[in-house]
Amino acid sequence: MLTKEQFLEKIASGIRILDGATGSNLRNAGMPKGCCAEAWILENPKPLVTLQRAYAEAGSQIIYAPTFQAQPIALKAVGLEAKTEEINARLVALSRSAAPGCIIAGDITTLATFCDSWDAGSFDLLVENYRRQIRGLMDGGADILVGETLLYQQEAEAILTAAELEGAGAAMYSFTMQPDGALLSGADAGLVLQELEQAGAAAVGFNCVAADMMTPYLVTKLRRYVKGPLICKPNAGIPTINAAGIAEYSQTPAEFAEIMKQCVQNGATLLGGCCGTAPEYIAAVNAE
Repeated sequence: MLTKEQFLEKIASGIRILDGATGSNLRNAGMPKGCCAEAWILENPKPLVTLQRAYAEAGSQIIYAPTFQAQPIALKAVGLEAKTEEINARLVALSRSAAPGCIIAGDITTLATFCDSWDAGSFDLLVENYRRQIRGLMDGGADILVGETLLYQQEAEAILTAAELEGAGAAMYSFTMQPDGALLSGADAGLVLQELEQAGAAAVGFNCVAADMMTPYLVTKLRRYVKGPLICKPNAGIPTINAAGIAEYSQTPAEFAEIMKQCVQNGATLLGGCCGTAPEYIAAVNAE
């Protein structure tokens, strides 16, 4: 893995482009709703390879491996807990094959639904699960780690602890948050990101927030606290739910890119897309 210093050196000269959504695009490619995405991808690798290759061609320099919920406690529901490390390693290798010239990030997400409270026992549970996942990500050759769509500060702290215990290198952290700059828990996101940065995070920021006129304001507020790289990876606007219960996003790539341009002007440096975005959105951002 890259050390924090090596990663920062690679992204030092200007804006860097992340990828866009994975899950929504794979569902459009045939992945059943509600399935274990990680298992489906390994059984059907072509849609993922095609998607990530398209992101690389659109200008993405950092690609997130599809390991979003490949923690043992989540994989247990489909009988794959024992294969946690193997699944993470294989998915990283798959992303490497799709985008060999890109930095490959091992993707880690929230486990809040598995915690009844935020006591010491819950924290130990998070660390144990994240350690096994990180071990697999490192075995697969991930360049960096990224904790994304996090809900609570404790989750980031658990990932940080697990990464340190496993001897991992550079790690980024992004939270879903409210437009006023608060985490869903009510904690001040700026202060949380500042603490993570001081604790050794290579980059911090947000994802899974609607790209609207509040997003540049959110970047401005967070930039007051964050000195280093600031992640801006929002959704393609505010979704509507269709008759089939699926979220639809009406924001065009051009509209998305215009908002992202304002985010750059306000201090964002790592740009990508979350729900509802696709390679054409990343291409539009890269063209600005």
